Amino acid sequence: MNGRSDSGPDRDPTTRPDGSGHGRARDRSGPYPADSGPDAGDPGGDHGGPAGPGPDPGGHGHDDHEHEHRSRWPLVTGIGAAGLYGGVAIALLGATTEVFPPVIGVGLAVLGTIVLLAGVAGWVDETFLAPAREAETSGKSRESYVSTTALFLATDVSTFGALFVYYFFVRVGAWPPQEVPTLLSSLVAINTLILVTSSVTFHYAHEALDEGHRRRFLGLLGTTLLLGVVFLAGQAYEYYEFVVHEGFTLADGVFGSAFYGLTGLHGLHVTLGVGGLAVLCWRGLRGHYGPDRDTSVATVGLYWHFVDAVWLFLVAVVYLGTAL
Repeated sequence: MNGRSDSGPDRDPTTRPDGSGHGRARDRSGPYPADSGPDAGDPGGDHGGPAGPGPDPGGHGHDDHEHEHRSRWPLVTGIGAAGLYGGVAIALLGATTEVFPPVIGVGLAVLGTIVLLAGVAGWVDETFLAPAREAETSGKSRESYVSTTALFLATDVSTFGALFVYYFFVRVGAWPPQEVPTLLSSLVAINTLILVTSSVTFHYAHEALDEGHRRRFLGLLGTTLLLGVVFLAGQAYEYYEFVVHEGFTLADGVFGSAFYGLTGLHGLHVTLGVGGLAVLCWRGLRGHYGPDRDTSVATVGLYWHFVDAVWLFLVAVVYLGTAL
């Protein structure tokens, strides 16, 4: 016995597997206690140590957010829509003038439809479903999605504009053509009132969400969805009356193609909007939205108000304009 203890306050009696460490002085002069250093309790290396960066508490790194903001699906959707509309136009032109074989237009329309559906599916998953599986997007991401939707709608104006230009060319020709039926009816007035009302209910639904009134938000959102479905049913009934009872079809001259092209394109947009509203209702019932989590609501709102505005212009130009 030498009277000394190897387990004194300044000694570390632990012998490491390599034989080192026995009798080494433990450094207590640093700013941290032995078990509370910058890497203590952080085995994942949140400070960028050798173990690599630790998990982001929010589930996303800054680079991931920047990557998610750049969506390709609006562009894919626009390309598909252009292929669909262009294919239909080429098919109609080929059938009436024989400038192009109609089969070329049909093939382009089919291909455009596939790309359009793929783009819409990817867009819906990225904008609506992915946030449901993960945390809601940040404020910067919200602005990005809203601005991307606004850009898509701006390009969509040109799509409707092309058909309206076609209609105006029809009007400057021999008017009225023999195949024009009576377009104005109480059904058109009711459908217009329904769509305008749906835009109002959506606006107040979003306002209720911002104020934290979840029940009111869900009620008004469900009402908007119901009104959209009723509008589509009304347009389908209008087509039934024209085709079955009045014999007015897509093949009835240039006016028939212009009328069904414009109203059919708008009906397609309403159908997509109803699908978006259904997803909002599904997610809203599961509590995915709040005053600071409304990215999907804002983007669908822009789209739905756009559809409403196009319908008002369409009624003024086509339905009222034909009666003048």
